[in-house]
Amino acid sequence: MDIGLITVLLFSSLVILLLTGLPLAFCLGAVSLGFTFFLWGPPAVMQVASACFSGTMNIILIACPLFIFMANVLQFSGLADDLYEMIYTWSGRLNGGLAMGTVAICAVFAAMSGISGAATVSMGVIAIPSMLNRKYDKFLSVGCVAAGGALGILIPPSVTMIIFASITGVSVGKLFFAGILPGFLLALMYIIYIAVRCILNPELGPSLAPEVRGGWDKKFKSLGGIILPLILVCAVIGSILLGLATPTEAAAVGAVGSLVCAAVKRKLTWNNFKKACRESLVLSAMIIWIVVTATAFSNVYTAVGAPNFLNNMLGGLGVGRWHILIMIQITFFFLGMVMDPAGIVMITTPVYLPIILALGFDPVWFGILFIINMEMGYLTPPFGYNLFYMRSIVPQKLMSMKDLYWSVLPFVLIQALCLVLTMVYPQIALWLPSFMD
Repeated sequence: MDIGLITVLLFSSLVILLLTGLPLAFCLGAVSLGFTFFLWGPPAVMQVASACFSGTMNIILIACPLFIFMANVLQFSGLADDLYEMIYTWSGRLNGGLAMGTVAICAVFAAMSGISGAATVSMGVIAIPSMLNRKYDKFLSVGCVAAGGALGILIPPSVTMIIFASITGVSVGKLFFAGILPGFLLALMYIIYIAVRCILNPELGPSLAPEVRGGWDKKFKSLGGIILPLILVCAVIGSILLGLATPTEAAAVGAVGSLVCAAVKRKLTWNNFKKACRESLVLSAMIIWIVVTATAFSNVYTAVGAPNFLNNMLGGLGVGRWHILIMIQITFFFLGMVMDPAGIVMITTPVYLPIILALGFDPVWFGILFIINMEMGYLTPPFGYNLFYMRSIVPQKLMSMKDLYWSVLPFVLIQALCLVLTMVYPQIALWLPSFMD
C-alpha cells in the first residue's frame, strides 16, 4: 500500500476517534493495533506489545511520578498561600500588582513542581477571588493565572522535558537548563504586558489602599514565605547543576523535600498524603498509558517508511531548512490544540528528530521550541488543559467558555512571540547548557 495513502488513513482514523471523545490512549492503541493487524497480520500484533514494553523501561521515566507526587504535595502544603501573601503585601501599591505577582508565584511554583496543574489550581483558588474582589478585570485575572500556570512545563523541572529526553536521548540536564532563560523570559513578558495594560488603563488592575497593604513590619514578615520554596528549588536544580544527582535522583530529592515542606507547614496529614498519592497514581498511569500507546503508533508509522517519506516530501518542496523548521512548529501548534503533549512527543519525535539533525539544528534547542509550543497548547482550545482547570474554578455565571478563550488569547500571542525570539536567538536556550559541556 502506498505510504501516502497509509499516512492519510492513519491520521484520519486517529482524528475521527479523538472526535468521539475517547481518551487519547485508547485512540492511539486502537489505531495502532488495527493497522498492525491489517498491514502485517495477527503475528505482528505480539510485536506491538514487546516494543511498547521496551519503550517503558527507560529509567528516565522514573522521574515523572516523583515530580508529579512533589507537585501534588506542594498543592496542599500551604506554600502558595504564603507566597501570595508576600506578593500581596509588596506589590499591592502597583496597578496590576496582584496579577503581576501571581505570574511571579506561578514561575516559582513551576520551578518546584514540574507540571502545570499545581500552580494553575493553587493560584486559581487563591488569586482569582482575591483579584476579583478588588475590582480587577475578570479577563486579566483569569488569563494571568492560566498562562502563569502553564510555565510549569517550561521552567525546570518539567515532566514533558523528561518524556522528550526519554525518546530522543537528549540530556535531561541540558534540557532543564535550556528551559530556565526562556521560561523566566516568558514570565517577564507576561508581567510587562500586564504592567503596560494597567498603566494605560488603571481600572483593569487598581492598586490597593495603604491600610489594606499593611506596613513595613508586615512586609518584612511576609518574606518568610519565600524561604522554603527557595530551599526546595535549590535542592532540586542545584543538585543537578553541582553534579550531586541525576535528574531522576533530583526528582526523589524534590519528592522528599516537598514532604518536609508540608511537615514544616503542619499540613502533612494522613488524608493529605493519601490524596497526593492517589492523584499522583492516576496522573502517572495516564502518562504511562499514553507513552505505551503512542510508542505503538510511532512504531507502526516508522515501520511503513514514514522517515523516508517525510524526508523526500520535505526535500521535494525545494525550501530552505528554516522553512522546514517553521512548518514543523506549525504542526506542533495544531497538534497541541487537540492532543496531549506526551502523545505528541511520542508520535512526532521519532519522525522529526532525524530531519532536524540532518538540517544541522541543535536537538536541545529544538526540544525547547517544542516545549514552548506545548505550553501554547495548554491554553488553546479545544484541548487546552488549563482552560479545563479554569472552568472548574471560575463559575459559569461569571465567565462563559467563550470568555475563557478570550482571556488567554493575549497570553498565547505572547507565547508565540517568545517562540519566535527563541528561534531567532538560539542562545536564549543554549547559553546555560553550554556550561555543562
